[in-house]
Amino acid sequence: MHTSPIPTPMDGIDVFWHEGMLNHDSGSGVFDSGLDPGFLDVLEKHPENADRVKNMLSILKRGPISPYISWHFGRPARIPDLLSFHTQEYINELIEADRNGGKMLCAGTFLNPGSWDAALLAAGTTLSAMKHILDGHGKIAYALVRPPGHHAQPTQADGYCFLNNAGLAVQLALDSGCQKVAVIDIDVHYGNGTAEGFYKSNNVLTISLHMNHGSWGPSHPQNGSVDEIGEGQGFGYNMNIPLPNGTGDTGYAYAMTELVIPAVQKFEADMMVLVVGQDSSAFDPNGRQCLTMEGYREIGRMVHFLAARQSGGRLLIVQEGGYHVTYSAYCLHATLEGVLNLPLPLLSDPIAYYPEDEAFAVKVVESIKQYQKGTFPFLKGA
Repeated sequence: MHTSPIPTPMDGIDVFWHEGMLNHDSGSGVFDSGLDPGFLDVLEKHPENADRVKNMLSILKRGPISPYISWHFGRPARIPDLLSFHTQEYINELIEADRNGGKMLCAGTFLNPGSWDAALLAAGTTLSAMKHILDGHGKIAYALVRPPGHHAQPTQADGYCFLNNAGLAVQLALDSGCQKVAVIDIDVHYGNGTAEGFYKSNNVLTISLHMNHGSWGPSHPQNGSVDEIGEGQGFGYNMNIPLPNGTGDTGYAYAMTELVIPAVQKFEADMMVLVVGQDSSAFDPNGRQCLTMEGYREIGRMVHFLAARQSGGRLLIVQEGGYHVTYSAYCLHATLEGVLNLPLPLLSDPIAYYPEDEAFAVKVVESIKQYQKGTFPFLKGA
């Protein structure tokens, strides 16, 4: 295990980006359906649209965090890169769909002209960010990517995702000599694809904090429940933390303190991956978890603390959801402030306050904790 002195503010974050990812157009319709019912004058863009990422890009370039950011170009992934996580049959399906001009792969998930090239860029850009860390060029890298990836399973697309960007990066770390990788996913939805890819591995601890949404169909058979904990050698290395709707800042901090931090410390990872989705934020159209900027900032601080003590400060951050075009960018800014362990906030919250009642969330976290201590082999006696 890598050790480090008391965490201090980090020098900066290396951000990996490529504008070609903006060419993925998910279309428009009623929310993410792609359907025009014929009785609405104004149809909205699909929630996973380029505008949300344009604001994330611009707030990092022109917001108060900009002096801490170094920019790097991403690259498209090669087909052999993808086979470390995905099956050849699935990749062939995506290539064929692109060749034929596009396809709806599952509900809400549209591969349109330009989408495949964007997906290759998202995967390759994430791999570039991980390689930057592995090669010793920086400690913290952020892959600002779309389309998102954490629902993409080895054999199928799901939930706006084609290729599992984070999963590919985790496998690269393992193939490059890392013994243990811890993944903390705070997107509002269960990171089922990443979990599925490492479900039988004890080298990867996948932790997902999400709203208690259950399965949403054939593309997402996993429930994200506490008893989906891995199989074979991976038994006890997939930790689901389904949180009640409206959990908020205090409840998330409690879950991190009581469940996530002890597990990661016990696991002793030598690489950390933070999978971020601002769809856990207040007023996001896809979530109901009511995190504010301060909640994201505190999660960032906690992950900084873990990385400083577990992985020598090495941390890859991978972008996933976040669909409120304005507030997602603000919450990303706050998350990175926390990851940098800055002493004071750089940016005030335009919403600032959202009422929350943490009592129920605390009860749920305590219940999950008791279950995990009695079930997960590496946590017994913790």
